Amino acid sequence: MFAALPAEVIVHEVGPRDGLQNESVPIATPAKIAFINNLVEAGLKRIEVTSFVHPKWIPQLADAEAVCAGLPDKPNVGYSALVPNPRGLDRALKTRIHDVAIFLSASETHNQKNIHRSVKESLADYEIVVQQAKAAGRGVRGYVSTVFGCPYEGAIE
Repeated sequence: MFAALPAEVIVHEVGPRDGLQNESVPIATPAKIAFINNLVEAGLKRIEVTSFVHPKWIPQLADAEAVCAGLPDKPNVGYSALVPNPRGLDRALKTRIHDVAIFLSASETHNQKNIHRSVKESLADYEIVVQQAKAAGRGVRGYVSTVFGCPYEGAIE
């Protein structure tokens, strides 16, 4: 009965990025680094630590480079960051980030409100981001938001 289960599950913790980006006031950089260190000490191996988005859009993550500079150096721990466009990738490639994460929404409205681009524009950007990230020796992970429903459009086919 359990023979079809995988031998291993990989958890990509996104709390330092997704959780902290919604705080009403920015969290101090040393507190973010301590949070990430605690996640590492708890045994997490894959952590999305920040996003290289323009600080105008998400001021809580304006310290992305500083957070990356303070990451604990632990063997077998991989750090990733959300990279919404080629400009964000340029910033990320100057840090110790192992992998970049890209995303788009199944909903055109959510994509526009979230990253101020159409789905088509996002896909064009990600073609560049993926190619350049791989050329720089970084891994790429992608995900799709609002697949089970959108706060603006409702059900998504």
